[in-house]
Amino acid sequence: MFMTISTTGTSERPATDLGYLLHKHPDKAQAFSTAHGTAHVFYPEASVERCTAALLLEVDPVALVRRGKGKGRGGAPDAALAQYVNDRPYAASSLLSVAMTTVFKSALNGACRAMPERAAEALPLRIEVPALPARGGAELVHKLFAPLGWTRVDAVAVPLDEQFPEWGDSRYVRLVLEGELRLADALRQLYVLFPVLDDAKHYWVAPDEVDKLLRAGEGWLAGHPEQKLITSRYLSRRWGLTRQAMERLELVRLAESDDLEVESLDNAVDETTDTEEKPVPLAEQRREAILEALRSAGAARVLDLGCGQGQLVQALLKDVRYTEIVGVDVSMRALTVAARRLKLDRMGERQAGRVTLRQGALTYTDKQLKGYDAAVLSEVIEHLDLERLPALEYAVFGSARPRTVLVTTPNVEYNVRWETLPAGHARHGDHRFEWTREEFRDWAGQVAGRHGYTVAFEPVGPEDPEVGPPTQLAVFTMTTAQETTKEAKAA
Repeated sequence: MFMTISTTGTSERPATDLGYLLHKHPDKAQAFSTAHGTAHVFYPEASVERCTAALLLEVDPVALVRRGKGKGRGGAPDAALAQYVNDRPYAASSLLSVAMTTVFKSALNGACRAMPERAAEALPLRIEVPALPARGGAELVHKLFAPLGWTRVDAVAVPLDEQFPEWGDSRYVRLVLEGELRLADALRQLYVLFPVLDDAKHYWVAPDEVDKLLRAGEGWLAGHPEQKLITSRYLSRRWGLTRQAMERLELVRLAESDDLEVESLDNAVDETTDTEEKPVPLAEQRREAILEALRSAGAARVLDLGCGQGQLVQALLKDVRYTEIVGVDVSMRALTVAARRLKLDRMGERQAGRVTLRQGALTYTDKQLKGYDAAVLSEVIEHLDLERLPALEYAVFGSARPRTVLVTTPNVEYNVRWETLPAGHARHGDHRFEWTREEFRDWAGQVAGRHGYTVAFEPVGPEDPEVGPPTQLAVFTMTTAQETTKEAKAA
């Protein structure tokens, strides 16, 4: 599938500034790995007067089938003929939208350090898409793009077969848009409207799609005359999500009309009485799994090793069963944020006596960390180089030796389910490794054996029958013999 973005310029404002705004140099042809193929960016022309950037997405149909597993796109009419024979490699769709978020992420956000003033101003733009599925035809294309500031909206229907005109037109159009818009606004519109016109997505629409829609639709969707159709199609006609998005868009519209902040209007809802089911973020599911494991272990004195900004410490403080909570992190900045989150400077004396924040490296032993009921390493080990794991292992299991140790880490097998994560990439730029379930179990089993613990494993998050859960949790429990020896030494 193919798309071009063109602009014109003068000697004072050269058209090649487009390269700065897209963060892609006009003299280079670049390739980017996406979850379903390779995206290429190149410039067919680049002069002071005119510059054109092209995005070519080569879709790997095998990867598309393997990652889709019949979900989302697999149920669409396009896949009825066969899994491997469809229009996905050729026609603009949600695949191209996802590729745009990978390749033009900064441009979509309107960010350009080199030329912030150019990123904030309207440019003379021309967008061309040779093959765009349009369920609703050229008329719907005009209804969607005309209200958005484009002075020219050409949607020319592509015939089913030029040799047989009596067969009529296909559902594809050749799209040309011209007008003066901010580049970020134009890209966000395309990001939303490609799958809307296609009326399908290649991935399962999860609740977080509402947030994606509202972010991309900021500034134009709330007042669009076809808002309901756009919202419904973008969210694959999931009525609960569509209703949620429409309610939030109405708040945006009302706030804009009265020149108010959305938060000032959305203050009359008592969340304690809201019974509509809401998506639970993975981080929250992870914390709840940790809290449940701590409750089951009967822990009262807990170490949060690698506590970060203090989210788990905050959750532990809400439960009176935890009499002593120590958060440890190597980052002083993170500890400062944690102290602010916990409001330590305003906390009552009794509550403040339950919590301590300490700076420390987890790869070094610390006698002050000995004697605790439990220690938590939540999303920590993957941030260490593999050769430093033995040092952390000894500091926690060999020196501190809490009765229970909880370790969570990403399950790399689940990464194929993240539609915006390119193949082979880690979930976070600082992850030094991400393990499969087998690799994690092997490491945990060896650690437990070396230090006198047993280990059990729990899934965190929705468990996929093929690739498992997004997060894996290991619960280490000191054996009875080791605990007896520990207590004897303490006595």
